Amino acid sequence: MVKTDLSESILQLCILLWDVNHSLMLVRQRELRKYHIPVRQAHILSTLKILGSKATIAEVAKEAKRDVGVISKQAVCLEKDTLIKRIKNTPKSNIWTLELTENGLNMAELSRYSKPITAILSSLTKEERREMELILNKIDIKLKKYTHDNY
Repeated sequence: MVKTDLSESILQLCILLWDVNHSLMLVRQRELRKYHIPVRQAHILSTLKILGSKATIAEVAKEAKRDVGVISKQAVCLEKDTLIKRIKNTPKSNIWTLELTENGLNMAELSRYSKPITAILSSLTKEERREMELILNKIDIKLKKYTHDNY
């Protein structure tokens, strides 16, 4: 009986996490639509800004918790939109550095904060936000073992 209760509780938490994630993405997509930039690209611009406006694809991928290939593909689109420059480190190297352009810096700043999500999280007490951060970090750490190639 206890096992069934635990299973139901875990299932309900999983569904809640998926629902919250889905809603967060919808809110973010709608908000970024006015800038004509997808969520993933806005995330890369914000990550680059955090890293000092210039970083390798691998550094961006690590900081953004994304696959290097995904960042590389998005970087091509961002370069076409003149939001970043892709700079090959050496002619024979396969390492690229991404650098925010002035347009990219402006877009990173415009799309940096989500007003609706900030308003929602601001409704939590400081203690609730701290607890949420601790719990989400714990979940993130546990998930890492399933998100690597050896899974």
